[in-house]
Amino acid sequence: MPDRPAPLTGKFLLAYGHGPMGDLFKALADPTRRAILDELIQRDGQTLFEICGRLAMKYGLSSSRQAISQHLEVLESAGLVTTRREGRYKFHHVDTSPLRQIVERWPTDRKGSGGRADQSDERLRG
Repeated sequence: MPDRPAPLTGKFLLAYGHGPMGDLFKALADPTRRAILDELIQRDGQTLFEICGRLAMKYGLSSSRQAISQHLEVLESAGLVTTRREGRYKFHHVDTSPLRQIVERWPTDRKGSGGRADQSDERLRG
């Protein structure tokens, strides 16, 4: 009988867990995927070729189209990117609605906090 792979344990499982929230954190954990989202926010509806070009010019990323395509798949599985086809072109669109899960899970506007959550938000904004 073949050996089964060990189940995920440790920090990875704690950080990313399972399910939609885990997929969301996994998608946001990578700096290349965050750069892709930044580019789609600036100019939505780009093809893979356009995204690769912008990443190379703005960020100096020389990742292959295959690698960027795999990053886009992770973003799509987390619900952060949607696609549409027109002929032979595939256009990528950003969808920030899954990010609401994070905001709803840890709301910062709580009664009785004495404004502490708002103060920490201000410190983070710089």
